[in-house]
Amino acid sequence: MDIAGKTVVVTGAARGIGKALAVRFAAEGARVVLADLNLDEARLVAADINGLAVRCDVANEQDIIDLVAATGQHFGAVDLFCSNAGLFRGEPSHSASASNEDWQICWDVHVMSHVYAARAVLPSMIERGEGYLLNMASAAGLLSQIGDAAYSTTKHAAVGFAEALSINHRDDGIRVSVICPQFVATPMLGYESSAAADDVPGVISTGQVADAVMRGIEAESFLILPHKEVAEFIQFKAGNYDRWLGGMRKLRRNIIEKLGSVKLLEMHKYI
Repeated sequence: MDIAGKTVVVTGAARGIGKALAVRFAAEGARVVLADLNLDEARLVAADINGLAVRCDVANEQDIIDLVAATGQHFGAVDLFCSNAGLFRGEPSHSASASNEDWQICWDVHVMSHVYAARAVLPSMIERGEGYLLNMASAAGLLSQIGDAAYSTTKHAAVGFAEALSINHRDDGIRVSVICPQFVATPMLGYESSAAADDVPGVISTGQVADAVMRGIEAESFLILPHKEVAEFIQFKAGNYDRWLGGMRKLRRNIIEKLGSVKLLEMHKYI
């Protein structure tokens, strides 16, 4: 897909990966709508790229409906909807120890927000015979994330929903891609700028993610892997599931030995 001249919606666009995607899409000639809970920061980014900022809680279906309506009034029909917003809560101890509230918000943001977006834009896209759904998941949705079962589980579900969209609607002219990065230098990992992670192995910049996404959109690839090594990890996992699980258990033991915990803000520098 060539996004020049297209109308693109990006959720979670005020900071991090969402901001980098919005800026890159605008640079490529798209009309961009930036949706975020933090409207003030979204407006600052929108002002730089001549976009439209809209306050949106992606866990609220009516907010997604209103977002699509505002996009239509300002720019016209949505050509590409990027469901990017995400969060990370961690877990106090064992894999089921996170609260029901934490499990629910992960489910709402990582899965249902994608469902709400598809529900809001698919009918008109199908009627036009074209459209693009670009969904942010994570390498944790293909592999796993030590220290947050709710995150990993809902990211797996996000990948599953993206697969369903592609299987069921590619013949309707709908393109679908799912983005599955590993560690990215974002505020969620404690980085105020991507440059702060230049010396941290395995942590890439939001700009590198945007580059990978652009290549994926141009090729209309389903699976977008900003970290190329993830493809090898997937093959290893599929080839010998028990051995892969054993390796993950060993990695977890090593992290706890070094750090005493599996908190994301600390452990990502040691994986």
